[in-house]
Amino acid sequence: MKGTAVGLMVAAWTLAGCASTPHQAEPERPPITVSFGRAELTDLSTLFEAGGVVHARSSAAIASRIMAPINTVLVRPGDRVRRGAPLVTLDARAITAAGARASAAFDAAGQSADAAASDTHAAEAGLRIARQTHDRIAELHATRSATPQELDQANAGLSAAEAQLGGSIARAAAADAARQAARAAMQEAQIAASYTVLTAPFDGLITERSVDPGTMATPGAPLLTLEDSATFRLEVRLDEARAAQVALGQTADVSVGDTTSATWTPAKVVEVARLDAASHGFVVKIELPDAARARSGQFGRARFQGPARRTLTVPAASVVHRGQLTFVFVAEADNVARLRPISVGALARDRIEVLAGVHDGDRVVTNSPASLSDGARVVGDR
Repeated sequence: MKGTAVGLMVAAWTLAGCASTPHQAEPERPPITVSFGRAELTDLSTLFEAGGVVHARSSAAIASRIMAPINTVLVRPGDRVRRGAPLVTLDARAITAAGARASAAFDAAGQSADAAASDTHAAEAGLRIARQTHDRIAELHATRSATPQELDQANAGLSAAEAQLGGSIARAAAADAARQAARAAMQEAQIAASYTVLTAPFDGLITERSVDPGTMATPGAPLLTLEDSATFRLEVRLDEARAAQVALGQTADVSVGDTTSATWTPAKVVEVARLDAASHGFVVKIELPDAARARSGQFGRARFQGPARRTLTVPAASVVHRGQLTFVFVAEADNVARLRPISVGALARDRIEVLAGVHDGDRVVTNSPASLSDGARVVGDR
């Protein structure tokens, strides 16, 4: 009982003390200076994105034009080469032998042509003598100083000389044709010999090597891949509806590489090519600027601007992210900031679409300071 009485006395004493202490009101905090923006209806351009792969603007598959064993491969992937630099050498022994045969045939054809020319000169001389003899016999026969048999012999001699000259001319033409054929064979061998050394068609970077020395090179089979590392393009695929909104020369924002921290860079559309008539797809090629720092084979994204539409937006600087939720501070008529959750849509540079949470004409706080909280009084900075 004694303990209970003491407890009651302590409680009463405490209540009395509380009742005797006057209530002190908390001092009102000064308003926070902020900047304001407006929620308003604006013409917002729709944006759509597409993914693609970076390719070099110029790419060449280095292949052989002839079938021959590979002697040496002078480059490896990652090597930079200059235009005209040797890349692969092929076994040229068979081609060298063919060239030697063609050269010998050309020399033989030249000698045959010379012999045919000599025969032609001799046949021409024989024809002149046969013609002179025929003319004398014909005059003598006209004066009855030569017999008909002598005239017949003169006619036969003239015909034989003419035939011999014709044969000589034909043999000379055949020898000349043989010489031309041999010359063509020599040129063909020289061209084939040039194919035994494969060179770089332009300055670039070796990106792929498919063969080693000892491999048989076959015509058309790629041996190396060379890419022009000076200029790259991002190639993305669009369906027919979206491709209709893209035009040559149009600017698109591109992001290459790490998509988690994407940096968008403006670039120009340089080609719109039909991909597949069945799927009505298109390949859009975008010239990448040096600032993109792209490499062949990287994944990239392109962001295109579509037609504008009227929608409610707020300044992008007014949006506050807390966790996975999105808010804005709305300054009410009594200059009290209220934190409102919003649902956002598309982003268009310095403004962002709001699907729900604010109304047209609402004042919103931009670049809200960390000290700003729900219910705080605010005042404009100007």
